[in-house]
Amino acid sequence: MTDPFDLEAQAQALAQDRDRAALKRAQDDKDLMDLMGGPGGRRIVWRLLEQTGVFRSSYAGDVDTYFREGSRNIGLMWLADIHRLCPERYCEMMMEANANDD
Repeated sequence: MTDPFDLEAQAQALAQDRDRAALKRAQDDKDLMDLMGGPGGRRIVWRLLEQTGVFRSSYAGDVDTYFREGSRNIGLMWLADIHRLCPERYCEMMMEANANDD
């Protein structure tokens, strides 16, 4: 615990927290790119996107809508990361999923 009057120590602690968060984000980004780098990983991600309801309406006409919308939000966050990091892999994943549907 830092001294509440030690502004320098607080600033250092904040900088360390930011550095740790940046390292974690970089590792998460690398992990997702690794996952999207192979057909097996892309199949897993496609199933995750389907299961979270990204490609369908979450409206159920009752309180289930809230649960579905929460799941869909998780899927949309994954989808945003994919488009930010490796959009070409998303296109590849879609083509593979469509080929597997045949």
